[in-house]
Amino acid sequence: MDPGNNTGISEFQLLGFSKKPELQPLIFGLFLSMYLITVFGNLLIILAVSSDTHLHTPMYFFLTNLSFVDTCFTSTIIPKMLWNIQTQSKVITYAGCITQMYFFILFTGLDMFLLTVMAYDRFVAICHPLHYTVIMNPRLCGLLVLVCWILSVFDSLLHTSMVLRLSFCTEVEIPHFFCELNQMIQLACSDTFLNNMVMYFAAMFLAIGPFIGILYSYSKIVSSICGISSAQGKYKAFSTCTSHLSVVSLFYCTSLGVYFSSTATKSSHSNTVASVMYTVVTPMLNPFIYSLRNKDIKEALMRFSRMRALKGIIVLALRKCP
Repeated sequence: MDPGNNTGISEFQLLGFSKKPELQPLIFGLFLSMYLITVFGNLLIILAVSSDTHLHTPMYFFLTNLSFVDTCFTSTIIPKMLWNIQTQSKVITYAGCITQMYFFILFTGLDMFLLTVMAYDRFVAICHPLHYTVIMNPRLCGLLVLVCWILSVFDSLLHTSMVLRLSFCTEVEIPHFFCELNQMIQLACSDTFLNNMVMYFAAMFLAIGPFIGILYSYSKIVSSICGISSAQGKYKAFSTCTSHLSVVSLFYCTSLGVYFSSTATKSSHSNTVASVMYTVVTPMLNPFIYSLRNKDIKEALMRFSRMRALKGIIVLALRKCP
């Protein structure tokens, strides 16, 4: 194969977690369970919010978008991994790998931007409560989500196009369970200086930037809460932020954990295991955080379940009628 020609590369090998055959059923069952919980939990949040008019507010509009993105996020990587384990194959095509990497970067960026927009929503709700409905109008909410998509699509297209220009040699084994950008760059046998520069600058502007925005919003929120005289008022104001703050902490702590573990150790296995935290565990826990710590969501879920049960009884009764 010509080292300078990437057209000869037709497939990659995803090495996954372990080469031991006896561990594959355990890994398959564990990730299938987490994936089903993630999909079911996030879809339940979307259905509950959509079916309850009381939750048709900016806060829950952004939450449904986050739940949708989390579902797509895990669906980008887990089904392929489960399929490879089931078929006892580690193969992913070149086109499939590029596509998976594109959507992974896309939904990762959307996660970060939506969390930033949700922080801004809480900032307006607490710091400018009298003008909240005027500022956070449906047009602005839709525009904010649209901007999140545009920025994420542009970022993903940039990274993907930069990878497409790389040449790959005979070493096509990816020591990961999905096609991760950094791993793809490391496999290239052509010059990757420009790719690394783009990756680092994009991380600074599109990862650190939203994080600074979240910190700024919460600094204003804390300042505003401290100005509230009654303890009950402080608790009520802060309680509206706890779910979002928990999700932000979980997402950024796991992401930073993966970053620091990759810089501290050269073990690809350790990096792969660490990546599970923000690619699988975080999207799985988000619905629980919002449903268990949010009274409105719990009530909406109860109403939704009662409505579904009532419809089931009516359908059953109609079937029994002569």
